[in-house]
Amino acid sequence: MLTISRLAAYAGVTVRAVRHYHKVGLLPEPERNQSGYRIYDAAAVVRLIRIHTLADAGVPLARVQELLDAGPEEFAGGVQEIDKDLRAEIRRLQGTRRRLARLAAGEHLALPQSVVDYLDRLRGLGVEERYIEMERDAWIMIAAQVPHSIDSVIAKKHEELDDPCMVKLYSLLSGALDRPADDPQIVEVADIMERLMIRAVEAGEVGADDGIDDQFVDLLDSTMVESSPHAARLLAILEERGWRGWTRVERVPADRLSTELPLSGKSPARDVAEQ
Repeated sequence: MLTISRLAAYAGVTVRAVRHYHKVGLLPEPERNQSGYRIYDAAAVVRLIRIHTLADAGVPLARVQELLDAGPEEFAGGVQEIDKDLRAEIRRLQGTRRRLARLAAGEHLALPQSVVDYLDRLRGLGVEERYIEMERDAWIMIAAQVPHSIDSVIAKKHEELDDPCMVKLYSLLSGALDRPADDPQIVEVADIMERLMIRAVEAGEVGADDGIDDQFVDLLDSTMVESSPHAARLLAILEERGWRGWTRVERVPADRLSTELPLSGKSPARDVAEQ
């Protein structure tokens, strides 16, 4: 007959583990003898070894009891079910590790991979990091509002980057961060933006439902205006030409849609800016 310490030693567990198995009902707790000790027999050793083997194999304690009492077929089926659950948990943990690894890079926080790839492409084009950070923050807000369509939106942005006009626009916007608010190149930015707006209108890309409510559009517009001393002047130039809106174009000047503006040189807005 065995004391609890000897039982634990024979089964390769701690006394604390034996007491825990008593508490959760996996191992019957014998009565105390006249000396006040609990005395265990060989059957207790065998059961404890089986409990320890199952637990050490990764079987949750909540399911150990059913496997101990199962027949051969039920035991095999139970093990397969537990293995399936473990494989699903492994996949979940691997996904968590991948997300943590991306978060370590900094930019993946609250951004899907498609947006991160787009920002990396902007870096490859030489866009300044300060401008990329401003655009990143806008994309974080947009991705949270339209999570199911953000990849298609970014795919369209990649197509736009194949246009030299868009590349030129990013170059000017990036370089404008250190220029004075009255820099004449802001008019060139307006020229390019109007050229791109005209193309978007003629392609039927303006006025479609974008899934973003008006209040959020106002938030994005105000954030853009506050981000740079050039933004308010740029919007004023575009409004002089008949355009209104930044995130979403709200008013379109029909008399300018057939005009392909030059990328630089004199424009109606330049006259306004020089007055």
